[in-house]
Amino acid sequence: MKRTALRPIALTGAAVLALGLTACSTDSPETGDAGNGGADVQEMTVGVAMPTETSERWIADGEAVESQLEAAGYDVDLQFAGDDISTQQQQIEQMITNGADILIVASIDGTALASQLEAASDRGIPVIAYDRLINGTEAVDFYVTFDNYEVGVQQAQSLLRGLGYLDESYQDTGLEDEKIIEVFAGSPDDNNTGFFYGGAMDTLEPFLEDGRLTIGSGQRTLDQVATLRWDQATAQRRMEDLLTSTYSGGSGQLDGVLSPYDGISRGIITALQNAGYGDSIESGLPVVSGQDSEIASVKMIADGVQFASIFKDTRKLATQAVEAASSYAEAQEPEANDTETYDNGVKVVPSYLLESDIVVADNIDSLLVETGYWTESEVASGLAD
Repeated sequence: MKRTALRPIALTGAAVLALGLTACSTDSPETGDAGNGGADVQEMTVGVAMPTETSERWIADGEAVESQLEAAGYDVDLQFAGDDISTQQQQIEQMITNGADILIVASIDGTALASQLEAASDRGIPVIAYDRLINGTEAVDFYVTFDNYEVGVQQAQSLLRGLGYLDESYQDTGLEDEKIIEVFAGSPDDNNTGFFYGGAMDTLEPFLEDGRLTIGSGQRTLDQVATLRWDQATAQRRMEDLLTSTYSGGSGQLDGVLSPYDGISRGIITALQNAGYGDSIESGLPVVSGQDSEIASVKMIADGVQFASIFKDTRKLATQAVEAASSYAEAQEPEANDTETYDNGVKVVPSYLLESDIVVADNIDSLLVETGYWTESEVASGLAD
């Protein structure tokens, strides 16, 4: 996949502080590992482990983290694992062997890195979990992410708005029409999946209880609706199977689909279009939600094909990761705004949570174009420049 253009964002907080201390201090900087205080960031390496380059979102994350770390004075070892767990394990092991001082890790499988991160801990290397919590180990020091339960709430709210049950302010319209939906969830080995699913289902539950919504297939448990590796083709096949088993191959009533990710959304939409549900929402295509505001889906939203996507500004997430790394480099604890929610089975990991936004057709410009995340030409073409 072509690497997307980096979307710049100003460095703030600890990242700027670290750079300023390096440039302006009149004292001789100490050297040593990140956990032992005062190391010169210009002599430090941060290992950045990203899960895949098959998603434009993760490419943008990797580039944003790398760029901001380099601007703060660090050497950076950025690796993408191609959605292969053993590859990511080997990459992290190599980062440790090569002398990384700090690790930033977006895991493929949040339960598969315990031995690698314990090796990092043994060497005094702080570990920052990036967007996906790492489970089953004491050796994760900090977590930067979005409020993932709230992201799930927003996914459901966007679906309910598209179906007419919520207005533009996401308040109940009082619509009593009975509508039929299906539910998709993310990969079962991604810790975020449970939070997305929980927030979404809690939001849909009152409408399911009062009968305004029905899940046509009856499939609603997480193991029934999960999509391994968030894979678009897997989602398309499941949607095709549902259409065959529950919707007479495409002639049955289906009003909406809860989707947790834009790639999954595109697979669902392809199946629906191929089954004859229409090319757009206006022509009968069911309302489909999404997440990540990938450019192909943003164009589909602009064109009235996909209804919504959740925008998680990964530039801000990268900045927060850099701030956490800079805190460790200065022998300080990163600022957390949540110390209760993210229990990885061994410890509650101190976390910094960011806010997300619901993107629909009428706020693409204000949320994505005016902020420089995508350009008008990219939205028009559906391709990153």
